[in-house]
Amino acid sequence: MTLIQVVNGSTREGRFSEKVAAWVVEHLAARGDFDVEVLDLRDHPLPFFDQAPPARTLRNYPNEEVARLGRELDRADGYVVLVAEYNHGYTAVLKNAMDHTFVEWRRKPITFVGWGNVGGARAIEQLREVAVEFEMAPLRHAVHIMPDLMRPAMQSSDPFDTGVFAPLEPKLKLLAEDLAWWTTALTTARAR
Repeated sequence: MTLIQVVNGSTREGRFSEKVAAWVVEHLAARGDFDVEVLDLRDHPLPFFDQAPPARTLRNYPNEEVARLGRELDRADGYVVLVAEYNHGYTAVLKNAMDHTFVEWRRKPITFVGWGNVGGARAIEQLREVAVEFEMAPLRHAVHIMPDLMRPAMQSSDPFDTGVFAPLEPKLKLLAEDLAWWTTALTTARAR
């Protein structure tokens, strides 16, 4: 089976991404064709990026924290990035983690589940451009959680109640099917 990492791109206190992560992991794992794990950026505190570009230094990491993140990312065959949109863009912690790495992401599919005033669409579009620079395959299908679903999810007394996302299940299913195809194709190609 292929390994899909669900990258929690927010480290903010009280983050909404906890609920989103539970929903996405539950759905992807239920398919039976993915091994799924969460890569939480809270578990990878990194200094502000200030070194030589990883596209040139490859896996010559400046410290153990970056090396550990690189090893984790390397294991995955594809990624679903959870994208909080802050001020029309994605989080600084996500950009910083990506800037510290490079080869780990190459030739792998990446897709997104975003939220915010326009469902994280602006942040996701920016990340698609970054993914191209990383030589990734950013997928067309994403899931956008709009405020009309976000508010009830945030107000739910059960922090892991994923039922509020039921209207988005068809979109998540389409995302997962697309991710499965691309993950298989690119894993096969990378093996050659």
